[in-house]
Amino acid sequence: MSVPFGVDLGNDNTVIACARNRGIDIIVNEVSNRSTPSLVGFGMKNRFIGESAKNQQTSNLKNTVDNLKRILGLNYADPDFETEKKFFSANLVENDAAQISAKVRFLAEQQEFTSTQLTAMYLNKIKDITVKETKGNITDICLSVPVWYTEKQRRAAADACKIAGLNPVRIVNEVTAAAVGYGVFKQNDLPTDEAKKVAFIDIGHSSYQVSIAAVKKGELKILGSAYDKHFGGRDFDLAIANHFAEEFKGKYKIDVRENAKAFYRVLVASEKVKKVLSANTQAPINIESVMNDVDVSSSITREELEEYIQPLLNRINVPIEIALKDAGLSAADIDSIEVIGGCTRVPSLKAKLSEIFGKPLSTTLNQDEAIARGNAFICAMHSPTLRVRPFKFEDFNPYSVSYFWDKEEEDDDHMEVFPRGGLFPSTKIITLFRKGDFEVEARYTNKEQCPPGVEPLIAKWLVKGVVPNEGEQYIATKLKLRNDPSGFYTIESAHTVQEVTVKELVEKEATEEGEEEAEPEYREVKKLVKKDELTLEMTSAALTEDQRNAFFEKENNLVIADKLVADTEDRKNALEEYIYELRGKLEDQYAKFASDAEKERLTGLLSKAEDWLYDDGYDSTKAKYIAKYEELASIGNLIKGRYLADQEEKKQAMRQKQEASQMAAMAEKMAAAREASKGTEEPKKEADEMDVD
Repeated sequence: MSVPFGVDLGNDNTVIACARNRGIDIIVNEVSNRSTPSLVGFGMKNRFIGESAKNQQTSNLKNTVDNLKRILGLNYADPDFETEKKFFSANLVENDAAQISAKVRFLAEQQEFTSTQLTAMYLNKIKDITVKETKGNITDICLSVPVWYTEKQRRAAADACKIAGLNPVRIVNEVTAAAVGYGVFKQNDLPTDEAKKVAFIDIGHSSYQVSIAAVKKGELKILGSAYDKHFGGRDFDLAIANHFAEEFKGKYKIDVRENAKAFYRVLVASEKVKKVLSANTQAPINIESVMNDVDVSSSITREELEEYIQPLLNRINVPIEIALKDAGLSAADIDSIEVIGGCTRVPSLKAKLSEIFGKPLSTTLNQDEAIARGNAFICAMHSPTLRVRPFKFEDFNPYSVSYFWDKEEEDDDHMEVFPRGGLFPSTKIITLFRKGDFEVEARYTNKEQCPPGVEPLIAKWLVKGVVPNEGEQYIATKLKLRNDPSGFYTIESAHTVQEVTVKELVEKEATEEGEEEAEPEYREVKKLVKKDELTLEMTSAALTEDQRNAFFEKENNLVIADKLVADTEDRKNALEEYIYELRGKLEDQYAKFASDAEKERLTGLLSKAEDWLYDDGYDSTKAKYIAKYEELASIGNLIKGRYLADQEEKKQAMRQKQEASQMAAMAEKMAAAREASKGTEEPKKEADEMDVD
């Protein structure tokens, strides 16, 4: 049985949740953290993903890729990428598909991996963490993405899941997932008639999103959504780091921005400073040997921080105003403001949000885990084996989409099918008159509504199998258009219809009692019925099946290679540990259980193995480490066996001694009891005799 699995793919950290034990559990990683760094690193022999990537990021900066969800499905020429470049240390290049790839040194050579591959690598690690923690089968996933993701980016997210061997049952907007969690787990506090108006605000590591929702018991509708793509914790960190960079330039005569590793260390320290200032009015910064063997130190106050981030705070109201306008509400209409995301802990930011709405903020949701919990519940809704409380939710369509076709009998060659602000999932059926196979395209209606650089074409379909009736030039073709639960625009099905004549019973007024019932009458009517089911061939931004299978196979090979490296390292460590352990015990515990010849031989073997391990065997194979271990163990285990046998004899002797002692104690007790019983019987006899007299 597959365990329902929800993933909040964060730009900095990722949170995993699973539906089990009659609730939602947060999954901890291999070092027992409730979130995992969203990083993929590459080394000389293997990959480093998650915690291991974070541990080696500073020393392997150019070969470690972060900010994965900012480049997923993004074109290299996209204006957004110009803004993103400053946050990357890895070498990002344009690939054959005009998208972004990371060029890294891996296995002693330059290799390129697409943003979709990188995300798939990371999701595979997340899956592995979950499998080890739950001991269950993980196949279905609900993955959350930012509300500003286009169709192309959502398709890339789904492809990444499939390359990682996961079935994306739903791609859901991040804030919507948090809102679902709120609606499900706060049901007892929600009204059943008029919906409660709730503003959900998520300010995370890289972006700021707002959704206005109408929530009532068992139901949720997103009325409006807006965002600021370049407003988040990393922008605050960068503002602090730039301040210190300028200060160090004057104070220590070094420019940390000229050295990637030095500036990265300042950024890491700036993030810590930001967190300290959330609870304190002043925070120090100290970095040893940041650059050119120079130690730096300084401090910053909360007032100074607010001054540096003022340009960000000045635009915090914009997404809120857009979302309220889409929802047709004012700030006064909002009943509750739920804030999530790590950046919402910044005091000045919280104060500004509260001021905009004119009421206090609510933090009933877990700021770091709310999205993952919502995802896990949504995934459980799709599970055939789990029963969950019924909950219906509809999301807000951020972009208007029209479908286009070649005009024949129709008056128009396109139609706006899914307008901006509409709710999805949604289905529309249109009828076209065709004389043969034809093409349909889905496009964004208004390019100016979309983020800059977005390609207008979403997908196109070749509709095949259209055959008009004999003697007719055209035939009516019905297309079922759908904006599905994952936000994908599709043609779900297509078929032709024909007009047929059928007999229909004519309904008559009821006869009065005693009158004879008249014979039933029929009339001929014309009806449209399905004629042929049509074939759809779709071309979209998603990878083709062949491309996806190739990436899937490559990922599996990399996983096997990583496992071999990890197993080899384990065997090497086991050999090293055994050498030191056996040498120490040979001089202590095992000393009297080995002959002088055995000690001499074994000591020589241990020295040779140690020399080999730090020389020719430093980078050897798993099989050779096992062979060396077994060679030593073949003698060491004999001596160990004698030691264990001696220990067992001692234990047996001790047990026998204890048993003998216990038997003796029992005998003494029994003897004492007999003596006591004799003492009580004598007086009784005397009394009996006196009574007889």
